This record gives sequence, C-alpha cells and structure tokens, in this order.
Amino acid sequence: MEDRIQRAIELFKSGYNCSQSVVAAFADMYGFTQEQALRMAASFGGGIGRMRETCGAACGMFLLAGLETGATDGADKVGKAANYALVQELAEEFKRRNGSINCGELLGLNKKTQLSSIPEERTKHYYAKRPCAKMVEEAARIWSEYLEKHSKEE
Repeated sequence: MEDRIQRAIELFKSGYNCSQSVVAAFADMYGFTQEQALRMAASFGGGIGRMRETCGAACGMFLLAGLETGATDGADKVGKAANYALVQELAEEFKRRNGSINCGELLGLNKKTQLSSIPEERTKHYYAKRPCAKMVEEAARIWSEYLEKHSKEE
C-alpha cells in the first residue's frame, strides 16, 4: 500500500489535482483505467471545482469509499447507511489528522478570498506554500489503512 500512497503524491506533484491523485492511485483495484479515474475525480480538486469547500483529497477518498461500499440499489437503505457511516468515519479521521476537511481552512484562506476557476502554476513556491501534497498523502494513507484493516477481517 505504501507504493499507492507514494503514487498519489507523485501524481499530485506531476500536475494532477488532489482528488485525481488519490483516486488514480487506487483506480485499478476497482477496474478503472487511469484516464477514467482522472476524469471521474477531475471536478473535485481545489475543494470541489476550486470553490475551497470540502478538500479534494478527502473527496477522492470518499469517491473510493463509494466504489468499495456504495449501494447499487436505490432502495438499499442498509447499504446506503453503511456507506455513509464509512464516509463519516473517514472524514473524522481526516479531520483528526489535519484539523479540518475544508479546503479553504486547510489553506488558511479567509472567507473573503475571491474564487477563481484558473488553477495556479505549479512552481516550487506553489508546493512550498500549500499543504496539498500532505493532504493527498493523508487521504491515500487513511484509505490504505482502511483497506488493510478490512482485508484482514474477511
């Protein structure tokens, strides 16, 4: 699993957004190609569409939770509840480790910061001022820990 965590970090550092990086590192486990993973997670970067809401790395982890445990029958209340419980558990662990699941809070932005849809250039300064690579690492690590724990229980 450590390889997958490192892969997520490498993807982020090569220009993919936080959500794409987490999802793509695990996509093959769920039968998705790299391109499919990158597309399905593309909108969640920057705190969902760069709106600085829920951290994209956390969103990627939640997307993986849906692939792992998501209900496929609209009437499956038990399955839905189990998936939502898992997402809440993952969110709590992410908050415990990082202080928040809100992108703007993690970046230290104030509420009046102007939104923009234009991604910033990925420079040394960009990586130095942001905790995003660490958030990607944490989300991938939390997901890896979940998988390791649950593969041993089965």
